[in-house]
Amino acid sequence: MLSNKPYLIRAFYQWIVDSACTPYIVINANFPRCHVPAEHVENGEITLNVSPMAVRDLKISNDLLEFKASFSGVVHYISAPCKAVLAIYANENQQGMFFDYEDMIDDEAGGAQGSTREQSSEGQKGKSHLKLVE
Repeated sequence: MLSNKPYLIRAFYQWIVDSACTPYIVINANFPRCHVPAEHVENGEITLNVSPMAVRDLKISNDLLEFKASFSGVVHYISAPCKAVLAIYANENQQGMFFDYEDMIDDEAGGAQGSTREQSSEGQKGKSHLKLVE
């Protein structure tokens, strides 16, 4: 099944803009294939204003978020896999969607994807009983 993350990003973006608020995204700048201005990265993350007034040519596909933005008068091309997006929220009230790091598995080889989350039960940890079925 397709990831629902790009659909959620697009939906929250539209909801925030329709609500006359300013959409901000947080990106894991260390994620493979991220192209963001390194001088604005803090603690491995970058927060960007993606309002229609702040960016040009915004595209959110099922795989990639990309746009052009100006930083100190210099236009940069920003692109990041949707898997690298940590959050999208309205700057005015911080309402939006925040994603977990464990949802950010990147499979460069194009094979199967899955998570082996550990479960805690009264102090005991074990592998999940769920299996990835291809």
